[in-house]
Amino acid sequence: MKVSPEKPFEIVYSLFSHEYLGILFESFVIQLDEKGRLSFAYQNIASQNAREFASGLDEDDYELIKLMDSMQHDAIVKQFNTKKLKPKEYLTRVYDTSSETTANTEIRKLIELKLESARSKILEKIKGKRLFEMGNDGNPIWKEINVMPQMASVLFHFRRNEDNTHYFPTLKYDGEKLDWQYKGGYLICEKPAWLVVNGNLYNFEKGVDGKKLKPFLNKKFIVIPKNVEQSYYQKFITQLVASFDVYAKGFDIKVQRSQPEALLSLSDLPGSGGNTDLFGNTQESIEEDKIVFDLKFQYGNYSFRSEEKKSNNVELEQKGDNYVFHKVIRDLEREKSYGDYLKNLGLPVRTSRFSLGKSKAFDWLNSNREALEDMGVKILQNQSAKGKKYFIGNASIKVEVKENIDWFDVNAIISFGSYEVPFSQIRKLLVKGKSEFELPNGEIAVIPDSWFVNYSEIFSFLESGEQQQDNMMLKKHHIALAQELQKGNLIDLTLSRKLEKLKDFSEMESYELSKHFKGTLRPYQKAGYDWLRFLNEYNFGGCLADDMGLGKTVQTLAMLAHEKERTEGATSLLVMPTSLIYNWEVEARKFTPKLKILVYTGSQRIKDSSRFSKYDLVLTSYGITRLDVDILKGFYFNYIILDESQAIKNPGSIISKAVNQLVCKHRLILTGTPVENGTMDLWSQMNFVNQGLLGTQGMFKKQFLQPIEKKNDMDKAAKLHAMIKPFVLRRLKTQVATDLPEKVINVKYSNMTSEQEKAYEEVKGYYREKIVQEMSIPGMNRQAFTLLRGLTQLRQIANHPRLTDAAYTGDSGKMEDITHMLDSTVREGHKVLVFSQFVKHLAIVKEYLDESKIPYAYLDGTTKDRQAQVNAFQENDKVKIFLISLKAGGVGLNLTKAEYVFLLDPWWNPAVEAQAIDRAHRIGQENKVIIYKFITHNTVEEKIMALQERKMALAGELISTEESFMKSLNKEDIEALLA
Repeated sequence: MKVSPEKPFEIVYSLFSHEYLGILFESFVIQLDEKGRLSFAYQNIASQNAREFASGLDEDDYELIKLMDSMQHDAIVKQFNTKKLKPKEYLTRVYDTSSETTANTEIRKLIELKLESARSKILEKIKGKRLFEMGNDGNPIWKEINVMPQMASVLFHFRRNEDNTHYFPTLKYDGEKLDWQYKGGYLICEKPAWLVVNGNLYNFEKGVDGKKLKPFLNKKFIVIPKNVEQSYYQKFITQLVASFDVYAKGFDIKVQRSQPEALLSLSDLPGSGGNTDLFGNTQESIEEDKIVFDLKFQYGNYSFRSEEKKSNNVELEQKGDNYVFHKVIRDLEREKSYGDYLKNLGLPVRTSRFSLGKSKAFDWLNSNREALEDMGVKILQNQSAKGKKYFIGNASIKVEVKENIDWFDVNAIISFGSYEVPFSQIRKLLVKGKSEFELPNGEIAVIPDSWFVNYSEIFSFLESGEQQQDNMMLKKHHIALAQELQKGNLIDLTLSRKLEKLKDFSEMESYELSKHFKGTLRPYQKAGYDWLRFLNEYNFGGCLADDMGLGKTVQTLAMLAHEKERTEGATSLLVMPTSLIYNWEVEARKFTPKLKILVYTGSQRIKDSSRFSKYDLVLTSYGITRLDVDILKGFYFNYIILDESQAIKNPGSIISKAVNQLVCKHRLILTGTPVENGTMDLWSQMNFVNQGLLGTQGMFKKQFLQPIEKKNDMDKAAKLHAMIKPFVLRRLKTQVATDLPEKVINVKYSNMTSEQEKAYEEVKGYYREKIVQEMSIPGMNRQAFTLLRGLTQLRQIANHPRLTDAAYTGDSGKMEDITHMLDSTVREGHKVLVFSQFVKHLAIVKEYLDESKIPYAYLDGTTKDRQAQVNAFQENDKVKIFLISLKAGGVGLNLTKAEYVFLLDPWWNPAVEAQAIDRAHRIGQENKVIIYKFITHNTVEEKIMALQERKMALAGELISTEESFMKSLNKEDIEALLA
């Protein structure tokens, strides 16, 4: 009969016995009569139609309906019925015991598990609902069952006599004994037990299994014969005593209640042969030996592991004919608190037994011993089958570092309990990565892992003293490492007042500039000079690694001017790429005119090192140094300075080996890119300036390179940075922006290649002869035209001979310098404008960028979408270079993202040059702009620049075009240009 959701109704639940599946539940909605009683109008309610009656259902009802749907026979057989039989037909076959098969047996087990799970979940939610037994006629409300609100209890009785043991349970509800046997009671669910008796539904404390009650529904007691007594007591009664309340007569149950004592024992778990191969190389695939920690809890004479979750544990003791059940009441909360405590101390507790690498295990134990003892955790060890007995007492290390005249004295006191171990023995083990050794009492001491982490670097840098092996010394340039360890309270460091005052090199004093230095240093350059002076005072080598354009040259010259004043007669050597020699010569003349300079290059050089003593500074190239190393190493220099020191980044290269043979008092390197390819670049350069600072190559690879590059070990990277920090000064352009003027202009001199010089001289000779002839002819018009054409060709060749001769296959000195500096600016993330008045010159640069796959923007007179190129440069972070021809880019551009401007060739009119610079240096520019003017040495470019300065000083702004410049030239000027 249809039930109307518009009229009063009630949801009820009914249970019935299925032919095959046992007790099942169904949900019904019943219409209420005018007096609010259940009527005979009812209908089945399922998940599909439950929402129709939403007004009378809560969340538990929806869940109960869903669970009851899942246990109906069509739902149950669905997952097993592969042959698509009707549910009843399928169940008939599965439950046909006359043709029993293994498959059917397994299916019945799975069905019963599913049904039992559903019953248990339904009964957990049934309290507060109306439950009925269904009548044989299908009436869902035939007989109501009262769901009892409280749990009943079970007491199991055992009465042992001479012949047997009687066993039976008694039930109580709300303190009253239940009369439940021989009452037609039945179990709806067995795991856990839900019992219907006398119209009431009971469930039980402690999750009693229904199988323990079922035999007694129609039986007073069970008799256990004497001949199976011992086995029955051991297998069955011990479990009951452990989990439930038991009353015994004829044997004893002794209950022990006490606080658990935590026992943490150690034992060996051998690995697969250590962590090095036959050649001493680290093998990551080889598993190291481990220590197994085993956490147990002792209650009197009994111990348990935490994963043994039963709160009560029972052991049976047989004394003659008597039995004693020893029941331990465990404090699981207290046991858990110990496990949580160990986790908080950093031990990864998941079960009672867990393992750690041997060195880490003893490190953890050593660090937390006091905390464990305070918590009441007792530490034990299980001796291994090999007979190893480990030292599990306190291990300590105390390292003292004291400043001596030229080094640090290092003393270490190392103790394992009452034994003091020689420093040299521990150092050897730490450096080799070995972790165990034998103490005099035969115990095996394991070096804690933290000692490897904290001390392996400093111990690897130690050198033995002259007197005895245990007298160890540390070079003074390792002061930063020592200070870093002092910060972590890992060593006691004693410094002189002078060194102490530095406080990590941040309080260097200000030094006076030498009278031999002619110029002004910007504030950051003065700080760089002070740093160079500080290094000099303490005999430390250094690496000046300022950004390109910040004046590494002028800072170095200021220091060399002081050296001339301090050590008159001493000679310094400056090694650099050939292309930089003239730049240094020009800058030295400008800022240190009193320095006597020898340029030691060229095929005509006099190979005699005794000549060096007549000069303050010798300039040479890496190539010459490689060739003349035997000559150069015979002279004792004051300073050896390497410019563009990345030239020695490969420690195995010939030039790197050559410069390391040279002898001197002080060493300095200059570079804008101290690390180009990898961490080994750093080792090679730092080892040159402070030999041994980063250990040997092999040591450096093991201690730093491999952990940093292969494992991304940030702690190692931080330690490496701390070690080199005092000896590397690197300021980025952005960091010193406040010290920079709006524009910084540098002149970059380039040398011609031999092929380029040959092409240049041929054209110069031709035009010099032609102009001399024309000068005898009255009138200047023709002569000026010839001069302009000749100078233009010479300027083009100074850039690159391909500008005048497409067949030229050689190189250009200027182009080599341009590409090198473009690479540096791009690698350091800077944006640069590149101007030339020759489109062909830009085409050669463009060709290089295309080959190198470096993105760029480009603008010349033929460019159609100018704004797209501007936007690409301004907005795309990948586009770092903008190539611009002078005529196309002279006006109308606003390129405020540029930080550098490269002027590839000088212009007649400096005002035009200034216009190009102003493309970057505009309102809205946030960056300071550094300009490089590329001038080819010994060419018309250099001579035009000199004439420009002289003529502009005389004529002011009258010279504004090439023609007006030509008109200002006299006979002597023309001869000078073509000399």
